[in-house]
Amino acid sequence: MYEVLQDDFRLFISKTHKFGTDAFLLADFAISPASKKELVLDLCSGCGIVGFLIYKANITSQVYIIDIQKEAAELAQQTIDFNNINNKVISLCGDLRTELETYSNKFSLVTCNPPYKKVGTGLKCQNLAQTIARHEVMCTIDDVCKVSSLVLKPGGRLCVCQRQDRLIDTITAMQKNNIEPKRLRFVSHRVGLAPWLFLLEGKKGAKPYLKIEPGLFLERAGCPTAEIQRIYRKC
Repeated sequence: MYEVLQDDFRLFISKTHKFGTDAFLLADFAISPASKKELVLDLCSGCGIVGFLIYKANITSQVYIIDIQKEAAELAQQTIDFNNINNKVISLCGDLRTELETYSNKFSLVTCNPPYKKVGTGLKCQNLAQTIARHEVMCTIDDVCKVSSLVLKPGGRLCVCQRQDRLIDTITAMQKNNIEPKRLRFVSHRVGLAPWLFLLEGKKGAKPYLKIEPGLFLERAGCPTAEIQRIYRKC
């Protein structure tokens, strides 16, 4: 199966490895302050959607994506092969906790749409692949921040999205690993509802100062907001 993005870009997916709105929000959040020729790494990449969206924004010299699940990495490679971008996007299959030691201080931007739930919380998934994608059985937010601190250049950025109840965990993990939270944005379905997601950017080795940006709303009066329409039009 595949989804078609702009310019007839085909992104291969499966019933297990697909994507949602959060991937588009994260990619846009990471792209917004980016400079040209960023060297990018997307962790917990799944089918590769975040990495491919960043590639399509034309701000990168190269994008690396990594996922521990073989099927996910194979889907990403199908997308790379079909769209003839082998020299632009590199798909890796492996454990991010051990496979990235040779990439120390290499990247200017790391993104991650990590498993949202701690082990033992939330509803049980029907299969192992879904469990790995949704629960911290293979990596935790601390693992993500530790690896990001290793592979980021000084001043490099880590951008993540996560459920609102994991905000303290995420900030704590960043600061523990020499990544200072610098930019925070909450996402709500519509005005009047509590946020269900947050987007957070941290910088390696930066001084403390956190900017809280205006909230992002998905819909107004039952229709997608102008900002959501802008985000999807870019893809």
